[in-house]
Amino acid sequence: MTEWVYLPDVAERIGQSDRRVRSMVREQRVLAFRVGPNNALAVPEEMIALDPRSGRQEVLPALRGSLIQLSDAGYADWESLRWLYSHNEELDARPIDALRSGRTSSVRRAAQALAF
Repeated sequence: MTEWVYLPDVAERIGQSDRRVRSMVREQRVLAFRVGPNNALAVPEEMIALDPRSGRQEVLPALRGSLIQLSDAGYADWESLRWLYSHNEELDARPIDALRSGRTSSVRRAAQALAF
């Protein structure tokens, strides 16, 4: 499905503390799951993006609103992950790829349909 980036590596890549990255997970700014032989928390690679203005890596900014919307529709974190990484006919793409390409409104419309 995806490559995983462990939380300490996420913190280093985005220039934040481990504590801040854990807060971002709690605040639904990014999803994290226990993976690998150590059962350590990790973030899917595609949820980290390059900020074109600063040239630094960051957690994909458009992700938070989409995660909150999915949560409000009753989706658990793993269900949100599956939705983000599955092809969506309305988008003709995976929602995570659409978010990365700037199609935030289209992704939100597709997610909104899940609430009904």
